[in-house]
Amino acid sequence: MGNFELNKIYKGDARELIKNFSDQSIDLCLTDFPYGVGYEYKSWNDTQENLQQLVSELMPELLRVCKRVVLTCGQTQMWMYPKPTWVLNWYIPAGANQNTWGFTTWHPILVYGKCPYRENGKGARADTIKHQETSEKNGHPCPKPITLWRKVLDRVSVKDTDIVLDPFMGSGTTAIACMEAKKQWIGFELEQDYINIAQKRIDLFNSQPKLF
Repeated sequence: MGNFELNKIYKGDARELIKNFSDQSIDLCLTDFPYGVGYEYKSWNDTQENLQQLVSELMPELLRVCKRVVLTCGQTQMWMYPKPTWVLNWYIPAGANQNTWGFTTWHPILVYGKCPYRENGKGARADTIKHQETSEKNGHPCPKPITLWRKVLDRVSVKDTDIVLDPFMGSGTTAIACMEAKKQWIGFELEQDYINIAQKRIDLFNSQPKLF
């Protein structure tokens, strides 16, 4: 990992930090990109133009560094990304929010690289993850539900030895999911306030008794 320690969040712009990694040195990138729809982040102006530049600069580096890249991107900007290997479906039966055609009952999960189940001789799995959207309020404008994120992680990673990178760590959901799954992780985050939130969640998780 060069100068990077595992199980730690690094403050900085992912576009710069990612340059320190060698080709294919990370097993999995699991992340929730900004959506370019005006979310009120503290250190990021969430415009469509800024997202376009971010995608054009960061995605080639993620695909260089990571054996598998998995990301949520929302529906409105999903065509801004490079063509994925496949698109997994986060299905929300009761719907969440509305779009110009009705209630939104699904979210795309773009995947790049080989399916870990097929690659490791474990057969085929469904490409839909069913989960009703509920997220804890923790000071981040759009945290992903931890139960959903754990389902996604279990679908896209089968090896205990996998190292997981999240270039937009936010409130630390990827770190918590990895710790639950006993996987190693590395996080990048631009905003110190979000790092503080994530670290509190990580410390709380580590302080709780573990059942074996």
